[in-house]
Amino acid sequence: METAFYVLSVLQIALGLYLLLQGLQWLYYARRRSMADAGFYAPHTAVLCSCKGLEPGLERNLTTLTEFDHQNYEVFFVLASESDPAYAVAKRVAATSRPKAHVLIAGAPVDCGEKCNNLRFAIEQIPPDFEFLAFADSDGRPGKSWLKRLVAPLSDSRVGATTTMRWLIPNRSDFPSALLAAWNAPVVTMLSEKGKNFCWGGGTAIRRSLFDQLGVAEEWKYSVSDDYSLTRLLHRAGRSIMFLPDCLTVSYVEATFASLFEFTNRQILITRVYAEQMWAFGFATHTLYCLTLLLGIILTLGDLAAGLPAFHHAMLTFLPVLLGMMRSSLRVAAVTEVLSSLRSQIMSQAWIYILLTVIIPFLYVANFVTSLITRKIRWRTITYEVVSPNQTRILAN
Repeated sequence: METAFYVLSVLQIALGLYLLLQGLQWLYYARRRSMADAGFYAPHTAVLCSCKGLEPGLERNLTTLTEFDHQNYEVFFVLASESDPAYAVAKRVAATSRPKAHVLIAGAPVDCGEKCNNLRFAIEQIPPDFEFLAFADSDGRPGKSWLKRLVAPLSDSRVGATTTMRWLIPNRSDFPSALLAAWNAPVVTMLSEKGKNFCWGGGTAIRRSLFDQLGVAEEWKYSVSDDYSLTRLLHRAGRSIMFLPDCLTVSYVEATFASLFEFTNRQILITRVYAEQMWAFGFATHTLYCLTLLLGIILTLGDLAAGLPAFHHAMLTFLPVLLGMMRSSLRVAAVTEVLSSLRSQIMSQAWIYILLTVIIPFLYVANFVTSLITRKIRWRTITYEVVSPNQTRILAN
């Protein structure tokens, strides 16, 4: 057991140093992007937001989509039914919107996720003179320059799509909400300046002509994941996905343990189905981290119980943890520069994003194991069976 621990510790330290270097590169990239001028590029853009149910701050979230400093856009809120509680909120926001805003009813989905069905319907209604499509989520609260910055790099036709990521801020002081925010934080730095990025459905922009050329709407017809399906098509076509940390989107969350596991299990299962290599790498790295930490604690406690020196085991146990916390600190520093108006709030909760990284890998491992034994997810009151990237069954609504 001791030999295995030494091997695992060395691997974890090497990986920790590599990820720390990546954290520094991410910080510098975020700084460069936040200082860059978005310019004056303002093509005719449709902002699409699928809505379902009430959530904390929904009206304020939707209102932010009508307040961008982009001069040439319209907003399309789309729901499955007028009986949805979010319908009245979307209608109220649309009625007072400065840019033109529409509320569309897509109807119930068949053999696909409700969000995919909503977006497919909305795109069919959008006039052909819209040059660009931008996708937002109803639980996000982007800044005023979000749309301009998201669309600006697409003036270069070589860029396939632009994307960003959510940053979760707990709306209340409870452990499940803190765990959810800490769980999501490492995902932000999975995207990078030069990496093989993936699209996030709450903040992605693409040329309408490329969207049609790739056949995204047809792909969504049997998919539960709008963003992973788009990612797969872009990768297949050899088109780049540009990550924009300056468009990072805040989302205020309130979680229970039940909703925490529902969300995290869903994300990992969808990753297993749509991005199996990413899933396998994540499973391996998180499992090895947890195994190393547990072995180190067992050996250290065993030394102390036997009256033997325990420093070497304790050091090899703690060093990977320390490297992970240092990387988390760099992540928080970068986010506070990008989201400068929320600096004091993020810093007051920095312990969530730094200290909880010690135990978050154990939650990830639980999610990975769950994804091995089921293909069922629950998403906004609907239960799906995700059979494959191109086959979805709706089990209960």
